[in-house]
Amino acid sequence: MPAVLVLGFDPHAVPGMDGDAMTAVLDAELARFADHGIDATATLVAPDDTAEPAIVAALGGRDWDVVVIGGGIRKPEPALPFFELVVNLVRRHAPRAALAFNTSIADSVEAARRWL
Repeated sequence: MPAVLVLGFDPHAVPGMDGDAMTAVLDAELARFADHGIDATATLVAPDDTAEPAIVAALGGRDWDVVVIGGGIRKPEPALPFFELVVNLVRRHAPRAALAFNTSIADSVEAARRWL
């Protein structure tokens, strides 16, 4: 069974986000992964100093086939240095994993399947 790690910001840690609604969307997307025979796990981090160790721990937890980096990390220009950090952490700690990028939480399955 392919293994996918989805990395994103914890919606409860981002001001102005409806954390409960975003978590529900993520839960539905993780269920869709299972429907496609893909073992998927999400690691959600706060945009602070706790993010790097959490990401490193998730990356080292198993061999990943694909790591999906969420749009919340990638899209807003102020997050560019954090996005670079995440890409380099994946490169270092999961070098065999393909990188995939979603446009929203709800198309993470499609992003991962492009590389499986």
